[in-house]
Amino acid sequence: MRRNLAARIGIWSAYHRKTAIFGWLLFVVLATVAGGSAGMVEMSDSENGAGDSARALKILEEAELDPPAVELVLVSSGSQGGWKATATELTRAVEATGETAEADPPLPSADGKEALIRFEMKGPADEADDRVEPVLRAVRAAAEGRDGVEVHQFGEASADRWLNDLLADDFTKAEFTAVPLALGILLVAFGAVVAALLPVALALTACAAAYGLLALASHQLHLFPTTYSVMFLMGLAVGVDYCLFYLRRERDERAAGRDADTALRIAAATSGRAVLVSGITVMLAMAGMFLSGLMLFEGFALATIIVVLVAMIGSVTVLPALLSWLGDRVDAGRLPFLHRRRTKDAEGGGFAGTVLRPVLARPGIFAVVGTVLMLALAAPAVGMKTEQLGMEKQFGSDSALTVAYEKITGSFPGGPDPARIVVEADDIEAAPVRKALAAFDRDRVTVHPGENIAEIEVPLPGDGSDSRSREALTELRERTVPEVFEGSGARAYVTGELAESVDFTAQLKDGIAPVFAFITAVTFLVMLLCFRSYVVAVTSVLLNLLSVAAAYGVMVAVFQHGWGASLLGTESVGAIESWLPLFVLVVLFGLSMDYHVFVVSRIREARDRGADNRAAIAEGIRRTAGAVTGAAVIMVAVFAVFGTLTMQSMKQMGVGLAVAVLLDATVVRMILLPSVMALLGDRNWHTPRLLRRLPALEHGEPAEAEAPLRRRHATST
Repeated sequence: MRRNLAARIGIWSAYHRKTAIFGWLLFVVLATVAGGSAGMVEMSDSENGAGDSARALKILEEAELDPPAVELVLVSSGSQGGWKATATELTRAVEATGETAEADPPLPSADGKEALIRFEMKGPADEADDRVEPVLRAVRAAAEGRDGVEVHQFGEASADRWLNDLLADDFTKAEFTAVPLALGILLVAFGAVVAALLPVALALTACAAAYGLLALASHQLHLFPTTYSVMFLMGLAVGVDYCLFYLRRERDERAAGRDADTALRIAAATSGRAVLVSGITVMLAMAGMFLSGLMLFEGFALATIIVVLVAMIGSVTVLPALLSWLGDRVDAGRLPFLHRRRTKDAEGGGFAGTVLRPVLARPGIFAVVGTVLMLALAAPAVGMKTEQLGMEKQFGSDSALTVAYEKITGSFPGGPDPARIVVEADDIEAAPVRKALAAFDRDRVTVHPGENIAEIEVPLPGDGSDSRSREALTELRERTVPEVFEGSGARAYVTGELAESVDFTAQLKDGIAPVFAFITAVTFLVMLLCFRSYVVAVTSVLLNLLSVAAAYGVMVAVFQHGWGASLLGTESVGAIESWLPLFVLVVLFGLSMDYHVFVVSRIREARDRGADNRAAIAEGIRRTAGAVTGAAVIMVAVFAVFGTLTMQSMKQMGVGLAVAVLLDATVVRMILLPSVMALLGDRNWHTPRLLRRLPALEHGEPAEAEAPLRRRHATST
């Protein structure tokens, strides 16, 4: 019988263990060193945006007119003028650091009880967060011991410094928590130390190599700073999953009485093939993010494709070599109680068999109940509201950054986040252009004659993100700017924090339709070609959509409406982060294929051996239940760790993905999939006439008559 690609790779790796193992280690080291030497290139502000705001930023970047980072300090007291002494000392202390230009004179509030001090950081704005610490210390020192006086600082440099420190701490905690969690779960799943270490070690080396490759690729496609964390999240999840599926099948075959070589050959031909199909499907699904029109998602797509590719290659090459070398030593360090329970589950008993009996006995009832449950969970998604979460929603109303921002915007609306109009003309000093610029406050217009560019600051009412601010931005974009610059020959674009948020969200809404169409079509086609069944392909897409819809519903219920938010240590913020629906859609479509391909391949394998439809379903579900459960628990644990981070967007992502994977591995795989396939009967395996001429992809192991690896190898040599 002709072996499939995964089987040929696995057998080659077993024959050439040293080459496979040391080749993998050399690849990891070279990729890591090369990437570390090259460094990662981060995207610019314009590359991270969309629409008119991105065009405005691009004009400034190309002209090398990087505006300085502006810091604002609010000094308030209980009496008129009570802030003056503090403001004077604070201004001197800040200027003495040598990191700032001369500060503007304090701007008093209408009641005279508050004043706003504005100053600019020296040097490039994108490096200001590295130099702002002396300024922060000076402000804190000037504020100490001042009874009745409050000091609040907010600005681009101080906010970036605070945010970078926060994210570094959060992601370090997440990464160092996820690995021990995965290892502990694998110890329970395998009941042996060596078997548990293998998937984690391969996943971590795959992530290390992918980090290096991504750094090299970033010189062509610039990346957002958190892309590495997203890649680690995906790499750990799929890397452990692929190794778990492969290793679990090899252990199951050994438990069934196969010799070590035959067990490895069967695992390579079956689980190895499932890993290849799943990995290709995940990568194709992730490629859909390239259609979003946003470089942020293009970077996410590149990162996840690289790490999935590396993890997939490692699972079908170095893992067979390690298993061939270790042999029965893979069970070294046994935990007796856990190992005995794993062996029992591998024989088809345990929880999976208990659940399957009633499901297959009454498939119609369970199909309806499972669908109703998933639709009920998805129902809140109908009222989903998305936005780029502001400071208070992202970090909580009691964070120091949020308090400072609200204090400043409350006393001086439009201060921290004014709109900015960038004007570009062939001759910025031409009479029609000068006349248009004269319509704005002279103090807020900055002209750069050499570059033929002008910048205009326009304060917005409200807090910078509420309805008043949005209405003012719309008025500015749709009426004021077009009317003022009409006939001047100049090109004017509005940017600023709010404008960038509005443009980014608008592009997301435009991009989600082609991404959705792409990944559903890809999933359908891959499953159709893999199983030569349009019924299996349609079922796969519909079950994935149910999982995604349920995840959306839970996210909306918890984070938008606040149902049960306190139980998760969070609060209702009234909206979902704008980029999350698209990201969750793509990730879940990709990850759910891990389980689906693995389970359906095992069902088809039993079917090809002659089992009837229900017997094949029962065998496939029972035989894969342990691996699917272990993989799901690991994914849920890893995603749940991200749900504990400070940023609201990370909480939403972690909880949404964790809930979706949990539902996918339980309700979908244990109830809906077997009940629907039982109802469809032999129609599951109907091959369309157009596909009958294509070569059939084998789902089972090679013929039992084939000699074991070592005997064949000895004969050939």
